[in-house]
Amino acid sequence: MQLKRIPYALAAAGIGAALATGYMKYDGDAVSAAQAAPTVVAPIVAPNAAVRLPDFTTLAEKAGASVVNISVTGKTRTTGFDPDDIDPDSPFGEFFKRFGGPNGVPQMPRSTPSQGLGSGFIVSPDGYIITNAHVVDGASEVTVKLTDRREFTAKVIGADKRTDIALIKIDAKNLQALDISSPPGVKQGEWVVAIGSPFGFENSISAGIVSGVHRALPGGQMTPFIQTDVAVNPGNSGGPLLNSAGQVVGVNSQIYSRSGGYMGLSFAIPADVAVKVADQLKTHGKVSHGRLGIGIQQLNQSLAQSFGLPDTNGALVGTVEKGSPAEKAGIKAGDVIRKVDGVAMNDSTDVTSRIGNTAPGTKIALELWRDGKPVTVSATIGTFDEGKVAKSEDASENKGRLGLALRPLTPEEKKEVGHDGLVVENATGPAARAGIQAGDLIVGVGTQKITSMDELKKHVDKAGKSIALLVERDGRQIYVPVRLS
Repeated sequence: MQLKRIPYALAAAGIGAALATGYMKYDGDAVSAAQAAPTVVAPIVAPNAAVRLPDFTTLAEKAGASVVNISVTGKTRTTGFDPDDIDPDSPFGEFFKRFGGPNGVPQMPRSTPSQGLGSGFIVSPDGYIITNAHVVDGASEVTVKLTDRREFTAKVIGADKRTDIALIKIDAKNLQALDISSPPGVKQGEWVVAIGSPFGFENSISAGIVSGVHRALPGGQMTPFIQTDVAVNPGNSGGPLLNSAGQVVGVNSQIYSRSGGYMGLSFAIPADVAVKVADQLKTHGKVSHGRLGIGIQQLNQSLAQSFGLPDTNGALVGTVEKGSPAEKAGIKAGDVIRKVDGVAMNDSTDVTSRIGNTAPGTKIALELWRDGKPVTVSATIGTFDEGKVAKSEDASENKGRLGLALRPLTPEEKKEVGHDGLVVENATGPAARAGIQAGDLIVGVGTQKITSMDELKKHVDKAGKSIALLVERDGRQIYVPVRLS
């Protein structure tokens, strides 16, 4: 159940060749052949028309000074185990007896400094900077370097993992900032530019086009990603994606790669999403995401036809949680959400991002398709219960001894995995040292299954110096011994 993200940027190799084949050049033979043909297809580009590639020199000069290099320092766990955690009669005990350190004793773990690189861009003259949440995640120190070589230690104002946006601040004045007050939309095929620090090469610029919009990615249900072919690589994360006019249209976040490097697929968080998140982080230090309490799925032609729809736009409601805002609004399984506040929804990504990025307590109008006709209902947006993730009494106490921040499975997640469990939102201390990671699922303690944080707390309270947790990752279960603090 582990979802991992890989950081990136955008590339445009071969653009000249592609454009060269995009227009037609006529000679005598070609004209004769065209006259003999029964039909003539007009070329997209007029014959002999001059084709000019865009010039980004002015854009680079104006926007480049607002893009910063970010380096982070944190702590990471290296190989090694505490011998007291290993049962000498277990297969692991025999393994380390044969292949461990001196005299068969496993080496003690140790913490060593870890380094990371990313990018960001200044959004206000007094030092506020937008970057990716994964760039500053777990950082003990964040250093920002400007294009004039000045360096500052930054404060993390807040980070939102659901949208992968973070806001940091440096103590500086009169900085050159990029305007994000009215972020424009993007269209497929338009030119875009990424500026960042791929592999540490500061203030690098790469260009390409928008390959697609409203892309859904694992773990990014609240973000309708912009897909581009701009060359983005590790170190570009958090840098701006700009249109040809120099306006910020996105924040570079991920690449799709089988090799770890750029393969022509880069993804950016839309600027309007980033602006809303940054505003909440600046005002409250955290982000409250909206929810309706429904499970939805994408429509295809067969589903659309079976529900009597004229097209595949919208999202099909599969489940409605009891007591949720959706149930109170009268939404039912089998409804199709077609519009939200009068805005047409193209697919399920549109719905999740629209709802998730709407402030809790907001009233919205939903146009549904039900029993072959449109129905409009009014719903009040709820909120994700962040207290259950990290701030409930149970979670905070468990976090003290285990180092775990947990939440229950959602009904959709429970249906997917087929059993109960607790999702690990964050792992520190004893749990992290034992190898437990965010995204793991705690399904049991010893031979006892776990269905709630109350049950886990009781086991932790009764435990001595260690506890055996049954952990599921990627569909496989393994017992992990954790030495309690």
